[in-house]
Amino acid sequence: MKPILKLYRGYANEQELIVMGHVFKPTNKKEYDFQKKKFENAVSIIRLFRLKTADNVAVFLKHNNTTIHTKTLADGYFKFCVPLNKDVGYGWIDYQVSIVHGHETIVSKECYLRPKRENLGIISDIDDTFLVSYTENPLKKLYHLLFRNVNTRKVYEDVVPHYQALSNAGRIGGEEQNAFFFVSSTEWNLYRFIVQFTEIHQLPKAVLLLKDIKSSLFDFLWTRRGGHNHKFEKIKHILEFYPNLKYVLIGDDSQHDPFLYETICKIFPVAIKSVYIRKTGKHMKGKVSIVLENIESLHVAVCYFSNSSEAIAHSKAIGLIV
Repeated sequence: MKPILKLYRGYANEQELIVMGHVFKPTNKKEYDFQKKKFENAVSIIRLFRLKTADNVAVFLKHNNTTIHTKTLADGYFKFCVPLNKDVGYGWIDYQVSIVHGHETIVSKECYLRPKRENLGIISDIDDTFLVSYTENPLKKLYHLLFRNVNTRKVYEDVVPHYQALSNAGRIGGEEQNAFFFVSSTEWNLYRFIVQFTEIHQLPKAVLLLKDIKSSLFDFLWTRRGGHNHKFEKIKHILEFYPNLKYVLIGDDSQHDPFLYETICKIFPVAIKSVYIRKTGKHMKGKVSIVLENIESLHVAVCYFSNSSEAIAHSKAIGLIV
């Protein structure tokens, strides 16, 4: 059996490239089958949280005609932060990482995003923002995670046209689109699920920044609880990494997105163009409304909406999309 090398979508600015992934110990378990139903799906999901990571494994990045070497951390995670050749271009660009097992080299390929300075940056939460997850009902949330496969999970109505319009906003021809980032308290264990879900529903291709991987059944039972500081640090990092982009923040009122976005708007008072918060219940939440009023006082456009059609109308009204 061979170790498993998993890569994630990376990102780059004018000077630096960041790519990352995990190395897992060899296993005879089958990869997660997204077509499985009911209890088979539940078993597959649980297995994703029981993968054993491999620490201190030598990892090699092929970049700029050279090979760069690092090793995995205690949780099997590795990350390369390296200087970038300015001539690599913009948009989505391929990269390659390898590990050595005995006399065999295991190679994996992925891509990274390099947006232009004039592009728009869209930072979106995942659960209950575009993926229907029932975060405020833990039992229902767990049921859908375990017993609904990727083909039967739902996206909110009109999310896709809104996100696609934001992706194309201000772009004239060509394949290059605005930069999308999905920042969530979901763990890296569910990376492939999220990527396939977004591909099924034709959501824009995005860089995913997720929470530390889990590797036990106990960790699975506590999946996606807390992690708000993780989200704050990841969003803050994006804005610092791309200081010349203007940003749209999209979240929901089921947890802490409004309060987190308020803090971000205060720290980066000229970077945020608009904040969108999905209303997950029947009524507006008083504390959320107060926070959004405060964000609006910072000259940031705000939309607290029930249906994404309202968000689309708002984006058109402020000239964000056409």
